[in-house]
Amino acid sequence: MKKQFLLPFALAAAITTSLAAPAHALDLGKLLSGDTLSKGLSVLSNAGEALNTSVKGLTPEQEEVLGHNVMANLLGAAPLMNDAKVQRYVNQVGLWVAMQSEQPHLNWRFGVIDTPNINSFAAAGGYILITRGLWDRIRSEAELAAILGHEITHVTQKHHVKALISSKSQQAGSDLISIVADYNSGKSGAKAGEKGGKALSEIFVRGLDKNDEYVADVNGMVLAARAGYNPYALVSVLQLLGSVNASDSTVALLFSTHPSPQERLDNIDQVVGEKLEGYADATENTKRFNQVKR
Repeated sequence: MKKQFLLPFALAAAITTSLAAPAHALDLGKLLSGDTLSKGLSVLSNAGEALNTSVKGLTPEQEEVLGHNVMANLLGAAPLMNDAKVQRYVNQVGLWVAMQSEQPHLNWRFGVIDTPNINSFAAAGGYILITRGLWDRIRSEAELAAILGHEITHVTQKHHVKALISSKSQQAGSDLISIVADYNSGKSGAKAGEKGGKALSEIFVRGLDKNDEYVADVNGMVLAARAGYNPYALVSVLQLLGSVNASDSTVALLFSTHPSPQERLDNIDQVVGEKLEGYADATENTKRFNQVKR
């Protein structure tokens, strides 16, 4: 049997553990609840001012609410794919990769949203979504782990929160302050929530700093390697993305908000090179991946 089809002991143990864990992705559907939204806005009472000063000014609870509102907005546009097996499987892989990060105990939640577009999203608080269009094109568990490792890094490095207070997103920060003011003045949670989702989701349209994407690529490869996967699976993902016609509408948002696949490959070649070559023979694919992908 070839080595890449064997599960390392740690990975096998993690799978056993994660099988007993709840399918957190299914709970993402609750994000659209009005009661949850109002509670979240209450927690954000001081977040607007904190964003004006420092990323460190946000509490974990406030970060959770920020991510909560962004994900609620995304799920309002594209619901979760109606396949419990896929959702559970993506959570199992995602939780195991996240356990290798500097925030293993964050309340990580993963999901696949039902849209043909090719993309993936992360938000503060441990929320991560990939699209059905991307899921359909993934060819191995190692590729999925690399993609999730990239998004997990955006969360642990607080890239979206930093973007909110960056110069190009000052409007979003101002909008957030306005949202909190509206909420505190007694305006309805629903209206404030709608405004909040729009403002915070602006980051997904504008994109993160290019260097943040490069950092997420490299660190995502490291997390995949720690989790027992071939880290160079990210290279194959980027090569796949590079083969998609740039005029294809399914990649329009991805290509407008990220460096090109070739630029990302060039950065990996420059920064990583062969440094992770010792992990290239790690797990590439698994039986459970093939079963879920049928």
